[in-house]
Amino acid sequence: MEVLRSVVVLVHLVGFAVTFGAWVAEAVSRRFTTTRLMDYGLLISLLTGLVLAAPWPAGVHPNYPKIGVKLAILVVLGGVLGMGNARQRRTGHPVPRALFFSVGALALSAAAVAVVW
Repeated sequence: MEVLRSVVVLVHLVGFAVTFGAWVAEAVSRRFTTTRLMDYGLLISLLTGLVLAAPWPAGVHPNYPKIGVKLAILVVLGGVLGMGNARQRRTGHPVPRALFFSVGALALSAAAVAVVW
């Protein structure tokens, strides 16, 4: 059971890596657009995070305040990505820089909460 939990943690980290990696790729290329890959990474992180929030196997005691903070960050990140995607579809232009950089800051802060807390 511990191996299964470790695999879920690995997939959770991959979800973060997909979100943040897609953001870095867009920032380096100076396109400043939100992509489907960021959405998929967020979805992977959210789903695996919900699975990890369950107290399994027996003896694991989740840190619920930390889970709540990370969930709040992911919800805000999802909102920012949704606004960026809608604006891109409507106007055909890249998202405003502040909105774009908030995606990276929120993704990085979710990882920081996971590691530091």
